[in-house]
Amino acid sequence: MSIILEARELTTQLVTRSGLVTAVDHVNLRIEEGRALALVGESGSGKSMTCASLLRVLPPNGRVVGGQVLFKGEDLLAMTPRALRAVRGRRIGMVLQDAMTSLNPLMTVGDQIAEVFRYHHGIRDRAELRRRAIEALEAVQIPAAAQRLDSYPFQFSGGMRQRVSIAINIACSPELLFCDEPTTALDVTVQLQILNLLRDLQRERRMTIVFVTHDLRLASQFCDDVAIMYAGRIVERGPIGEVFHRPVHPYTEGLLRAAPSLGAPRERLSTIPGTPPSPLALPPGCRFAPRCPQASAQCTEAYPDWFSWDQGRRAVACWRTAERLGVEEVAADGAVPPPLPPRVAVPEVTS
Repeated sequence: MSIILEARELTTQLVTRSGLVTAVDHVNLRIEEGRALALVGESGSGKSMTCASLLRVLPPNGRVVGGQVLFKGEDLLAMTPRALRAVRGRRIGMVLQDAMTSLNPLMTVGDQIAEVFRYHHGIRDRAELRRRAIEALEAVQIPAAAQRLDSYPFQFSGGMRQRVSIAINIACSPELLFCDEPTTALDVTVQLQILNLLRDLQRERRMTIVFVTHDLRLASQFCDDVAIMYAGRIVERGPIGEVFHRPVHPYTEGLLRAAPSLGAPRERLSTIPGTPPSPLALPPGCRFAPRCPQASAQCTEAYPDWFSWDQGRRAVACWRTAERLGVEEVAADGAVPPPLPPRVAVPEVTS
């Protein structure tokens, strides 16, 4: 499977009144073409900031200070602003969490979709722009698309606004689509409708999707692979079924234990003790060590190296896990996978 986007040692800093914050810290990420990757973690773990760094859409106080972002071999961080604008929107799209903040309230949805074709394809004919805008709305299953074309965002429900946002971002048939918690503000029924829509569009258009979420249930239903983030770093990655059934990082184990299951007996949910560290006062070793029941002196002294197995498909950044499983640092391709922990229950999703 070819790699469509790869981040190498990506590091982003934010200038705040309280000091300099490293929001994304030496992130290494490989996204395989045609698959859906879930970026999972608690609020504030750096998921959205990682996506913003990959696309260079950071707030004014943010800057990428190190690393590379290779999109089909081209370094997005080295591109001129003009060259990057030709990539964003046409080859890479991004659906944001709240469509009401990403849509222009003073423009009709038809004009906002038409603007994409006008900018990226140079189309000026109004009839052709209208025809393409109608096709885009029909692609996201908005009924009576021709009649709704002249409506404004406030005239749509939350779910329909999110469909309009998706229509804008898939109008040019991008190869890669970032979805930054696109269902958070929606009720459960609409969430599943949007997920089914994204899955159908991915299949029809052979898109690669990065799905940012803190909801393990949605990730387990929708994605092929998963990367777990904590305090600005990725701590575990691999195929989502394997990671969720046999997690090896203590943080991943804690997240799964804390997720409710529809079929489980009613009992008090497990929690991860403590709170994530302040980005202004990060611990010197593993960021999760102050909350980890397995932490040792080594964990508090140095951040763990990456340990991988199964030809690099599974990887973890944890001293104790690597010691427990007998994994050598960056195991060679073809290495025999170590014995894994027992299977755990995966959060269920009902349609």
